[in-house]
Amino acid sequence: MKPIFTEKLLDWNKSQNTRSMPWKGEKDPYKIWLSEIILQQTRVEQGLAYYERFIVAFPTIEDLAKAPEKKVFKLWEGLGYYTRCRNLIATAQKVVKEYKGKFPSTYDAIKELKGIGPYTAAAIASFAFNEPKAVVDGNVQRVIARYFGISTPIDTTAGKKLYQELATALLDMEMPGIYNQAIMDFGAVICKPQNPLCTVCPQQTDCEAFKHDLVKQLPVKEKSLSKKERWFYYFIIRYEDRFYIRQRADKDIWQDLHEFVLYEATAAVQETFQDLTFLKKLLGKQSYSVSHISKVYHQQLTHQLIHGQFITVTTQKPVAALKDYVLIDKKQLKQYAFPRMINTFLEEKSSLAQLF
Repeated sequence: MKPIFTEKLLDWNKSQNTRSMPWKGEKDPYKIWLSEIILQQTRVEQGLAYYERFIVAFPTIEDLAKAPEKKVFKLWEGLGYYTRCRNLIATAQKVVKEYKGKFPSTYDAIKELKGIGPYTAAAIASFAFNEPKAVVDGNVQRVIARYFGISTPIDTTAGKKLYQELATALLDMEMPGIYNQAIMDFGAVICKPQNPLCTVCPQQTDCEAFKHDLVKQLPVKEKSLSKKERWFYYFIIRYEDRFYIRQRADKDIWQDLHEFVLYEATAAVQETFQDLTFLKKLLGKQSYSVSHISKVYHQQLTHQLIHGQFITVTTQKPVAALKDYVLIDKKQLKQYAFPRMINTFLEEKSSLAQLF
């Protein structure tokens, strides 16, 4: 016998759920996996266009596995959290090499792939292979916390265990894929984080949060990420109408993306850029001129606030200290993947007028 919650959820899904996405009902594990990785830490509205572009560019996992990394990163550009992109490439290559292009068909095997955690593995296993594994994402946690009136923080070890156990107990074992999609949709369109539609919610009469006026208080999150500020000064070193860029290689934000010559300061620079010690040391005794200084840009990441500014510097000779950089002209800029902050700068007409 199904729990009353499950019965009501499936009835709502069948009669009222109109939420449509191109991957709903999809049975191809490659497309399911691709959509789930793109949607990690990305809004559906933003991820949709990326998913469609990826499917056009790489119709099969073999296409993705053999694609040049530069092309994949360029297509991913703007989604952020670039570790996801690196894991996407690594997993595609592993599936092609070790599984002959066929996605593993069990939860345990899927979870062993790079970049795939319990939630994504459960989604792929249930949607593609009908394995009875309950998905637990933010939507599911919120629905469960409110329905049962749970104040245990969702980001604690005890909380994660509790929500997984309850999600499994509510799962429809015969139709796990349909159920999993239904509860995620329910959290997205009815039991929303802000302004949930409690007045039309089919679970209202049994919902502890609704009965005790706790909807706004649940779910509880214990930790709040500390925010830190960073100051990035990008020097666009111009030599014979070409510019120095490099690929970020450190284990830091925007790894594998490209950038101009970067000086990271511990606070906002107060001195003139022409006299900056970093620039003098970089260029040595050769003459140079600062021809353009941009406004200050800001980009809020999950746990960091980045302040950025762009300074165009013209030199008469190649810069010997920039051995790890390559010289490119403006036509080549579009071939490289850059962080959103740099793209924002490059897309502004005032920037292009000063540079070119």
